Amino acid sequence: MSAPLLEVDNVERKFVARRSVLGRPTATVSAVAGVSFSLEAGHTLAIVGESGCGKSTLGRLVLRLIDPTAGRIRFDGRDVTTLSEGELRPLRRNAQLIFQDPYASLNPRMTVGQILAEPLTLHDIVPAPRRAARAAELLRLVGLEPRLARRYPHEFSGGQRQRIAIARALAVEPKLIVCDEPVSALDVSIRAQVLNLLRDLQRRLGLAYIFISHDLAAVKQVATRIAVMHLGRIVEIGPYATLFANPRHPYSRALLSAIPVPEPGAKRERIVLRGEMPSALHPPDGCAFHTRCPFAVARCRTERPELAGGSHAVACHRADDLPPSHVVPRQDRRSQSLGRLVNAFRRRTDDRLGAGVDKPPGY
Repeated sequence: MSAPLLEVDNVERKFVARRSVLGRPTATVSAVAGVSFSLEAGHTLAIVGESGCGKSTLGRLVLRLIDPTAGRIRFDGRDVTTLSEGELRPLRRNAQLIFQDPYASLNPRMTVGQILAEPLTLHDIVPAPRRAARAAELLRLVGLEPRLARRYPHEFSGGQRQRIAIARALAVEPKLIVCDEPVSALDVSIRAQVLNLLRDLQRRLGLAYIFISHDLAAVKQVATRIAVMHLGRIVEIGPYATLFANPRHPYSRALLSAIPVPEPGAKRERIVLRGEMPSALHPPDGCAFHTRCPFAVARCRTERPELAGGSHAVACHRADDLPPSHVVPRQDRRSQSLGRLVNAFRRRTDDRLGAGVDKPPGY
């Protein structure tokens, strides 16, 4: 079995929250606290959680856009936490970032062709005479016409801009792409197109993704594994099918219960968390989720659980005691009435067809 492309080992990142009059730090916030995971080539790890839980900070730590306070990050077999800025250049080529907002991530003063040629110039991987041709190839790769290379970003829709951002990330032929909320700023119909594009590119190019999102419906379409973060820590991680079918952490269950069920009459038990998310500046003792957890016991208030459990790991003292979580199909009155109306319409249509009325197209 080959070594993982990316290994994150007990990584932490603290930020200064307050300083004294003399500029000395008086309070810090742990945005990422002891996170560990691995990612294989060609796979997707989705990182989900509430706003402020540390998802985007973790993505930037992986790319060394910010330095970790503690821990190790190994990329392609090399410890990148000790590299200098000059030694990081190969990493910049092999690990790229797709930003959340396609309206702000593209330089409005540059044409699309110039935007796509810029990383080729910075890394000097394509001779200058061939850069325009390479830009045209990249546009075709993401489903856009090469003639659009002469246009500026403001001449494109949001979905087209995000395709251009994806093409820019692909320009240097990376092994890993960190997708930081790549579809959250797009319309629902465009989201599906961009997600399908990402999956297609992964199959064709063997890319690995870290997919950061709060949209669990989008995550379900692209993820190989899912990591659920809460207040800077991973509280559950496992294969997407296993985690969706049997979430073991109460916080994961609450997140998944909010996903609409695409089946008429099916009901999912809605879990409403009481209270507010604890302060990252003053996190509670023990399990940070115990202030909102309906299953918390005395141990949860004093002892922080460690992430354990093999391929489907969970950080919860009561993971083995929780009742099963599942979707229960149930016909309510509205769906029953709708079903009766549909059946009545079909019978009426059948009667008309039997009386010699021509069939409508596609019936």
